[in-house]
Amino acid sequence: MASSVSEKPIVHVVDDDDSLRKAVTRLLRAAGYDVRAYASAGEFVLANRENNRRGCVLLDVRMPGPSGLDLQEALAREEEPLPVIFLTAYGDVPTSVRAMKAGAVDFLTKPIKRDVLLSAVRIALARDLRLHTSHEQRRDLRMRFTKLTPRERDVFDLVVAGRLNKQIAAELGMAERTVKAHRAQVMAKMQATSLAELVHLADKMQYGIL
Repeated sequence: MASSVSEKPIVHVVDDDDSLRKAVTRLLRAAGYDVRAYASAGEFVLANRENNRRGCVLLDVRMPGPSGLDLQEALAREEEPLPVIFLTAYGDVPTSVRAMKAGAVDFLTKPIKRDVLLSAVRIALARDLRLHTSHEQRRDLRMRFTKLTPRERDVFDLVVAGRLNKQIAAELGMAERTVKAHRAQVMAKMQATSLAELVHLADKMQYGIL
């Protein structure tokens, strides 16, 4: 179940270093963020099984139990994964490259400067909002598409492929006036006002272009 983008996002801080976790939490709360803190990746997972709120994760790389990279990999399998910012005292290049290739927003080395951290959080939350909005729009388009009848879907496919009404009529074995009627229903159900817009909507559904 998707959350509303109007809900205030949560910044999750996952780090086994008590003093750093508390310091980062205080800093973020002072900056006006809603913050949740966890001492391990397992604690984060248990606490967020039913949590659909949007936000981002500040994640230590090395922790007892599952590592930060392990948690990043698990988050990536979710339908709408939260953006990850890594925090580490061990800024080795191979680890940072692996994290960034897996989609991390940033890879920050401790001790972390306040402005650098806040900037990374702003970028992560902006990315999360953008991706969540894109996901919601694609979901809405898929819902519109499910309202098309099988014949209307056939017409939809041929219209966005650039076929003329008479070509569609010949290909589907129906009268041209019937094609026009189906085409009008397709435009109405997909909430498209022009052929160009219908093609654009088809691209959004197929390629996630928003």
